Amino acid sequence: MASLKDMRVRLASTKATQKITKAMQMVAASKLRRAQAAAEAARPYAERMETVLGNIAGSVTDLGSAPKLLAGTGQDQVHLLVVCTAERGLCGAFNSSIVRLAREKINALTAAGKTVKILCVGRKGYDQLRRQYERQIVELIELRVKTLGFEHAEQVSRKIGELYDAGEFDICTLFFSRFRSVVLQIPTALQIIPPVFPAKTTEGVSAAYEYEPDELDILGELLPRNISVQVFRALLENAASEQGARMSAMDNATRNAGEMIRKQTITYNRTRQAMITKELIEIISGAEAL
Repeated sequence: MASLKDMRVRLASTKATQKITKAMQMVAASKLRRAQAAAEAARPYAERMETVLGNIAGSVTDLGSAPKLLAGTGQDQVHLLVVCTAERGLCGAFNSSIVRLAREKINALTAAGKTVKILCVGRKGYDQLRRQYERQIVELIELRVKTLGFEHAEQVSRKIGELYDAGEFDICTLFFSRFRSVVLQIPTALQIIPPVFPAKTTEGVSAAYEYEPDELDILGELLPRNISVQVFRALLENAASEQGARMSAMDNATRNAGEMIRKQTITYNRTRQAMITKELIEIISGAEAL
C-alpha cells in the first residue's frame, strides 16, 4: 500500500492537473466565440460563391472549351485528399474523427484500384496518417498562427493548383470538421476539383442571364478563387470545431479530476486514520505490558 507521503503527492498532482484543465477550458471558451463568429461569417460567402459558379457553369454548353478546373481531366484515377486538422491535441476526438473519415475514403479508393495522394494541413493529422500512409503523403503544411487569414488558405490552394497544373491528380477532396455546436462537430468531405455544385431548385421562373465578359472568362477568374474560399471556410470551421471540442474535453477532464480528488481524499483520510489507530493500539499495548 502506498505511504501517506505518496498519497499526498498524488493528491497534489491531481489538483494541479485540475487547475490546468480548468484554465484550458476557459481559454478555449474565450477563443471559441471569435472562431465561431468567423466561421459563421464565412459560410454565406462560400455558399453564395458555389451558387454563382453553379449557375454560370450550368450555362456552359461546350465543356471542351471550359476551364480545366471545371471540366476536370476526364479521368478519376488519381485522387488528392487534403486533410485539414489541428496543430495541437487535447481536443477530444476532433482530429481522430477527421482522420477516420479520410482513412475510410483512402481504403475505399485503394480497394477500387485508384491511386491516392495526401496533402496534410495540420500536424496532428499528419502524425496519425504517416503511420500507415507515409509514402502517399505529398507534403505537410503547418499553420501555427494565432489568427487564420485568407493568405493561409491561399497558401494551401496554391499548392493544390501547382499539383493540378502538373497533372499530379484528377480529383481533389477536402476533409475538415463542420462546426455545429460545442458538443457536435461533423467530419465533412467536400470535392473541390472538379467542383460539385448544389442542385438547382425548380421553384419560380428561371431567368436568362447575359454575361459580360463571357462565362468562360468569369469561370477562369472565379474557379481558382473558389478553391481558396472553400479552403478558408474549411480552416475557419476547423478552428471553431477545435475550440469547441477542446472546451468540451477539458470540461470532462476537470470533472474527472474532481472525482479523482474526492476518491483520493477519502482514501488518504482512511489510511491516515488507520495508521493513527494502529499507533494508539501499539502505545496502549506497550503500556499494559509494563
